[in-house]
Amino acid sequence: MTARRQIEAQVRARHVGRRRPRDGSRTISATTRRLADDRVLRAWLIAWLGGSVLGIVNGTARELLYKDRVGELGAHYISTASLMMLLILYMWLLEQKWPIPNLRSALRIGGIWFVLTIMFEFGFGHYVDGKTWAELGENYNLAGGHVWVVVPGLMTIGPAAVRQLARRSD
Repeated sequence: MTARRQIEAQVRARHVGRRRPRDGSRTISATTRRLADDRVLRAWLIAWLGGSVLGIVNGTARELLYKDRVGELGAHYISTASLMMLLILYMWLLEQKWPIPNLRSALRIGGIWFVLTIMFEFGFGHYVDGKTWAELGENYNLAGGHVWVVVPGLMTIGPAAVRQLARRSD
């Protein structure tokens, strides 16, 4: 190996895991990036609690305000649509406050939000709201006209989708 190639290899080795910021001011180490990514991940995971509060408020509004007037299935459609709109807005605001650095992190957040949502749905629904497991499962019965399955789906892909939308609007 020539002296020039040795020097180039040493320079490349020193810069592995580093990248130049857009403003060109200084390099950011992989460790610094990882710490920032972890901060964003923690913020989004804590923020999941806000989504669960939106779900509880939405369900309470359904039961108290319009379920008797539109029927069970109609109320199901209205509450599913309204919760999805609220969650999309909430995720958009979260992305503005704590931008997700990359698609991998967004998918990771979405996967964790999915698991937390299912656990919350069934745990809260059964142990707090007193519903049977069969009643809770019925919300996911597409053949019976129930579309609630789109809410956990939104929780899964929502962080990645709002990240992409935010990048396009920049």
